[in-house]
Amino acid sequence: MLLCALLLFGQQRLLHNKNDLLPVIQKTLGVSKVKVRESIMAKKKKDTMEFRFYELPQGEAALVLCGESWVRVYGHEELHLHFHNLMELGICRQGVGDMFLDEEVYKYHSGDITIIPENFPHVTVSDGETTNFWEYIFIDLRSMIETMFPGNVAFQNDAVSSLSKRAYMTNERDNHIIAECINGIIRETNEHKTYSQRAIALKVQEIVIELLRHDASLPEEKNNLVKGTNMSQIASALDYINKHFKEQLKACELAELCNMSETHFRRLFESFINMPPMEYVNLIRVQKACELMKKSNESMDLIAQKCGFTTPSTFNRNFRKFVGTSPYQWKINPENYEHKLLNFRISALKGW
Repeated sequence: MLLCALLLFGQQRLLHNKNDLLPVIQKTLGVSKVKVRESIMAKKKKDTMEFRFYELPQGEAALVLCGESWVRVYGHEELHLHFHNLMELGICRQGVGDMFLDEEVYKYHSGDITIIPENFPHVTVSDGETTNFWEYIFIDLRSMIETMFPGNVAFQNDAVSSLSKRAYMTNERDNHIIAECINGIIRETNEHKTYSQRAIALKVQEIVIELLRHDASLPEEKNNLVKGTNMSQIASALDYINKHFKEQLKACELAELCNMSETHFRRLFESFINMPPMEYVNLIRVQKACELMKKSNESMDLIAQKCGFTTPSTFNRNFRKFVGTSPYQWKINPENYEHKLLNFRISALKGW
């Protein structure tokens, strides 16, 4: 089924960690592999990138693709990069080949694990015509983090953004916890035991925790208890801001939604979110503006208006405050990953 490809890319880069990443292949490969590599890179620069859409089974935490149907020669018939709408966890059971993660190439072997965020270009290419065996798990990272950290919108956004910037390549030996979880999910899928879906959900959560632990840039979620209260007291305001950011909001109206005085609301809001209510409103507006710029070529003035900024100067000032550059420079920056992807002709397909 053909679907529209909605580009929601954050600025992407690979996590270079001596324990988590395999070294980049520097040596010259065989003639046939060089041709495959050149073909992929040529297509990447000028032709097609494929969007593969997956849907999680209703009520389940993961889509699991496993078994003998995944014993195949990878990449030789599909020489273009592709990306997914879900995070991909892959484990190599058998074989050797190249893993193309955007512009980087890594050699993979049996026991290697890839963790590829949604919307990250990649392709697996077997060495020669030998069959390889990979098994895959797809998860909805945002949905899982929202389930694990309910009410903490600021942390949810930070966690999803941080974990979506990097593609990991590790192995069963160096990351046995993630390997055990992946193997456990596949085993539960195959055995169909009682409570298997509950067990799978718990293992997916354990994987997410391990990814968060590996991300040194993301501080641990703060305790939601502040002076005997919890964050649910401002949940109505957070939800309202997310739905009505285009409107001219006032702190007194948000306080009223939470059934408290404006003074108490401001104090409580800042204790949880670490910024005043109206500053948070502008942060959400800037985030929405970035999403619009990723998928359209509308003028900055129109984008500012659609996101709730009354004047272009207010938009520019707040954008620079949160992002560190002007909206225009952010959009044209050649290192901006979203802009790079717009150079491709996107084809959207459902699944494999």
